[in-house]
Amino acid sequence: MIDQIIEWAPIIGLMLGAGVLAGFAAGLFGIGGGFVVVPALFVMLPLLGGSEAELAHVAIGTSLATIVVTSLRSMQAHARRGAVDFVLLKQWAPYIVVGSIAGVLFASLVSSSVLAIIFGVGVILMAIHFLYPILKSMKLGEDIPAGGGRMAIATGLGASSSLLGIGGGTVAIIVMTLYGRSIHRAIGTASGIGVIIAVPSAIGYAIIGLGVHGLPVGSLGYVNVIAALSIVAMSSFSAPWGAAAAHHLNPEWMKRIFGVYLLFIGAIMIRNGLTA
Repeated sequence: MIDQIIEWAPIIGLMLGAGVLAGFAAGLFGIGGGFVVVPALFVMLPLLGGSEAELAHVAIGTSLATIVVTSLRSMQAHARRGAVDFVLLKQWAPYIVVGSIAGVLFASLVSSSVLAIIFGVGVILMAIHFLYPILKSMKLGEDIPAGGGRMAIATGLGASSSLLGIGGGTVAIIVMTLYGRSIHRAIGTASGIGVIIAVPSAIGYAIIGLGVHGLPVGSLGYVNVIAALSIVAMSSFSAPWGAAAAHHLNPEWMKRIFGVYLLFIGAIMIRNGLTA
């Protein structure tokens, strides 16, 4: 028993640390924390055994499971400051869910290496935004599109996020600020979007992974319960810290550091996908 505790302690410690960073990032930037969690899981999940052929699917599915709690905690913290647009969430929710399910179905058709490359490309695109926010000062209209525009934006957001294992916050924030929403309200609302994306996506990854061989210990389909619980245990505490920082500090310099981190992670994921 003592030997098992000693063996598992470093793994759990790494997962708890990833949870702290993911939660803080979720609160500060309005993202679901997936850009932190997925790369961390690529390092930690092999320690739980399983086949490398299923690694990307488990990492992304597990990340989405953690985002359910991380984004919910972040949304609650922002809502207490009146920074969540619940009307917009209600309008976007059906299309986000449809897009999320479509993303999961696509993920079930591709290999782990392809999924890793998709994640890497998505991360690099986000890095460019953090480093060179050329859209920051632009404005496309006074209000967010309705009708077909709303359907296209929300469906695409759900699909892309479920493929990347993220809460979709960065894209949602860009859209909302382009159409006149304040940055604080955009960040708060984006955390709610993360919840809507993560719930059907996590369930979907668990379902499509049922019966798959070579999964890490403690996996329910493509969701690793051990990793998810360890990360959530800390992210649920640190998400409100990030939300408080977003309202009291100027996070511009942190965005630059985060952008460099994303470039590094994106390059590694693409390389791993190409050499797998």
